[in-house]
Order: sequence, then C-alpha cells, then structure tokens
Amino acid sequence: MDALLAALADPARWHLVSLLAERPRSVGVLAQLTDARQPQTTKHLQTLERSGVVTSQRTGQRRVYTLLPGPLRDLAAALSQLADTADQPDGPRATHDRYGLSVDAERLAAQEPGWADGRSFTFHRSLAGRPELVWRHLTEAALLTHWWTPEDLRASELVFEARPGGRIVQEYRDAEEVADSGLVVGRAEGVVDDVRPGEHLAYRLSPLLPDGRPAFTAHVAMGLGPTDTGTDLDVRWRITDSTVDSAGFIAGIEIGFGQSLDKLAAALTAYAHDTDNTDNTATRSMK
Repeated sequence: MDALLAALADPARWHLVSLLAERPRSVGVLAQLTDARQPQTTKHLQTLERSGVVTSQRTGQRRVYTLLPGPLRDLAAALSQLADTADQPDGPRATHDRYGLSVDAERLAAQEPGWADGRSFTFHRSLAGRPELVWRHLTEAALLTHWWTPEDLRASELVFEARPGGRIVQEYRDAEEVADSGLVVGRAEGVVDDVRPGEHLAYRLSPLLPDGRPAFTAHVAMGLGPTDTGTDLDVRWRITDSTVDSAGFIAGIEIGFGQSLDKLAAALTAYAHDTDNTDNTATRSMK
C-alpha cells in the first residue's frame, strides 16, 4: 500500500494511470498524450509497475502498459474504511464537531466579564458499586486518575485532599504522550468545601488560562444515593467569576465532564466484574 500511495502521489504518474484506465497504451502513445519525453515516461511507468498498479508486455517493437484495477479497489476500500471510522455516529469526530459548534456559540456570548455567571450543568449516572466504593473513586487520587479526564487527555498531576479546605490540582497532557515531555494542555486548581463520606462532596475548581489567571470558578456538588444495583450519582456545576476568555472552557464542560463520568461508570463496572470473578474463584477453590 505504501508503494502504491507513493507512486500515485506524483501528478504525472496519476495522469498516466488515468489514461491507462481508458485502455492499454504503448509508451510512445503515453508520452505523446502527456507531452513528455519517452525516457521520462518509461521511468514513471516502471515505478507504477513496481507498485503493482500496472503491468506491461512487449508487442513487436512496442511495450504496452495495462492498468490493474485490483490495487486501486483495495486502496479505495481502505480509504472508505478510514472515512467510515472518522464518521462513525457519536464517535470522536462527531464529538469534536459538537465541541466546535459549542465554542463558536459561547464566544459570541462572551462579551464581558461575568457573561456565564449563574449558568449550571447537571449530570446523572447510575453506577455499579456501593456508595463507599464510588466515594473512593471520587476522592482518592490514584483512582481519580483513571477517569477524571476527557477521552483525549491524561492526568500528569492530580491532587485531591478530601477534607474541608483541602487542595485540588489537575494538570493535563495529551493522552498519547508516553512521557511528560510535552506541553501542559490544561491546569485547574481548587479547594474542597464539604465532605460527607459516601453521601455528599462539594468543591470549587478553576481552570487556568495560559497566563495563570482563573478562567472561571466551577462550584461542583456531588450527591450519592444507594440503589438496589449500586449508586446513583447526581452532579451539579454552577459557574461564577467567568471571564471573556473562558468560552472555550465552558463550551467543553458538558462534553468533557460527561466523558469523564462515562469513564467512571466503566471503571466501576469493570471493578465489579473483577470482584465477582475473584469471589467465584475463591468459592470454587474452597470446595
């Protein structure tokens, strides 16, 4: 595939492929049709032949080239699969597009400081695991790192002191970086306001602008309630102190925190599944 793409990338060779799609042609005729010298045309055709997209045979004093459609169909199928992957419903591309639309709308609204003050966002998730387990995932840094980021980011620094007045620090980098050598994508700092283990958690968190100023303050309240199958988690964000430069941050709250909660739900489901398997194995070993 790489050789084929390299061969087709040259406009002159692409022109030759287009001519050969119509009918087999000799080197001489192809040189005339492309207004090129015959030795140059021969070199292009040899490159195409090595890539597997054309074949040739000698007929008398002429060498006639023929297009092989199979490699082009394989390439078309590969490109179509790439397009389908990028265009999958509710996939990363769709999420990116929704975020772009949200940013455009928020930037139009962000005309003066305080423009988003009082705005609120609510989230609800029914989670596997008892409230005590969910609480640990909400407050322990080692567990927070597994879910408290959007899909394309990872936590390079995370501090959460689960006590009134406790410090909160989030620092993000691109998820695909294998080391902390790249740029910091985002940083947020805050403080814990209220802690009632297994029931209620409240904190303030401010994403920082590139110059270190807070973009806005999010007042986040989380309520946990036991259910027959696990825990209901209700979250409310309330915005204050919004700056004109906070539009991009606020546009990403619904999508970004929603993705984070989905990761939390998946982590708890996996934890419950692993626990069940461990318990079943222990039970069998005792028999």
